[in-house]
Amino acid sequence: MPRSLWLLIIGMALNVTASSFLWPLNTIYLHKYLGESLSAAGLVLMANSLASVFGNLCGGYLFDKAGGYKSVLAGVFITFASSIGMVANHEIVSYTIFLTLSGFGTGIIFPAIFAMAGSVWKEGGRKSFNAIYVAQNLGVALGSALGGIIASYSFQYIFAANAIMYLAFLLLAVFGFRGIEGDAAVQTSVLNESIPVKHSKKILALSVLCVGYFLCWIGYVQWQSTIADYTQQIGLSLKQYSLFWAINGSIIVLAQPVIKVLIKWFAKTLKIQLVAGMLIFIISFAVAANAHDFSGFLTAMVILTIGEMFVWPAVPAVANDLAVKGREGFYQGIVNSTATAGRMVGPLLGGFLVDTHGMNMMFSIFTISFVIAIFTIFMYERVLKKAEENNQVVSNL
Repeated sequence: MPRSLWLLIIGMALNVTASSFLWPLNTIYLHKYLGESLSAAGLVLMANSLASVFGNLCGGYLFDKAGGYKSVLAGVFITFASSIGMVANHEIVSYTIFLTLSGFGTGIIFPAIFAMAGSVWKEGGRKSFNAIYVAQNLGVALGSALGGIIASYSFQYIFAANAIMYLAFLLLAVFGFRGIEGDAAVQTSVLNESIPVKHSKKILALSVLCVGYFLCWIGYVQWQSTIADYTQQIGLSLKQYSLFWAINGSIIVLAQPVIKVLIKWFAKTLKIQLVAGMLIFIISFAVAANAHDFSGFLTAMVILTIGEMFVWPAVPAVANDLAVKGREGFYQGIVNSTATAGRMVGPLLGGFLVDTHGMNMMFSIFTISFVIAIFTIFMYERVLKKAEENNQVVSNL
C-alpha cells in the first residue's frame, strides 16, 4: 500500500478511537446518569446522526469541489471544537448540542477519507476500503476497551480522552494529509457537467442497495442503544459491555486473513458476500434475543462481528465500482449518509419499541428488517443488469 494510504489508515484509527471513547456509552450516560428515558436518549442520538447525514453529504461535496485535505481539516476541526465544549459542560442541553456538532464533523470526515483511499490506490480495488474498515475497527477496539475502564472511574475522564484523541487526529491531518487531494481539480470540472442517463441508472442501483444497507444499520445500532441499556439492567458492568466492542474490533483486525480465505472460497461475488453477511446478522439477533448473561451476549456479538465483516466493507466497494470518474466523493457520501441515517433512526425506533412493547418485540422487528435487506440485494442486481442492457443497446445504436 502507498504511504498516503497508510496515513489515511492511521488517521481513521485515531478518529474512530476518539469517538469510541464515547459512542458505546452514550445511551447509558443519558439514561443512567442524566435520567433520560430510552426514547429521549434516542432523540439525542437521532440529532447526532441527522447532523452526520448532512455532514456525509457535505463531505462528499467538499471532496469533489476542494479535495480531501480541506474536507478532512474542516471535519476534524469541528469535532475537536465540539469535544472541547463537551469537556467544559456535559449537562443534557449542552451535551445534545456538542454531540450534534460532533456528528456533523465526523460526517464530513468519513466520505472524504473513503474517497481519498479509493483515489490514492486505484489498483488496490476493494483492498483500500477494507484497509480503512480495519482501521475503523482497530479504533473501535482501542476506544471501547479503554472507554469502559475510564468510565468506571468517571465520565469526566471520557470527555477529556475524547478531546485528546481528536487533537492528535487534527495534528496528523494538518501535517500528514497535505497533498492527498484525490484529483480534486478533475472532479470539480466533472461536477459542472450534466450526468448522463446511464449514470443516473447506476445511482438508482446504488440507492436500492442502500435501502438494505439502511435496514441492516437500524438493527445493528441496537447494540449501541437498547441492548446497551438492557445489559446494564441484567447486571452487566460498564467494563463488560465495553469489552463486547473491544472484542468486536479485535476480531475484525485479527481475523482478516481468515475472512479473506472465506471470501475467496465461498463469497466469490459481492452479492454472495452481502447475502451471507445479512444471514449471519439474523443468527446473531436470534442468539441475543435468548441471551441472559455475559456469555450469551458475547456469543451474539462474535456472530454479529462475522456478519459485519462481510457486509460493511462491501457496500463502499460497490459504490466505488459504480462511481463515475470525478464523482467518487458523491457516491461515498450516499453510502455514508445511508449508514448514518440507520444510526439516526435505529436508537429512536428501538427505544420506542422497548419502552412500549419490550425487548422481544424489538428483536422481532429488526430481524424482519434483515430479511427485507436480503431482498434488496437481488433488486439491486436486477436494476444494475437492466442499466447495463440499456447501455449496450445505446452503444449498438
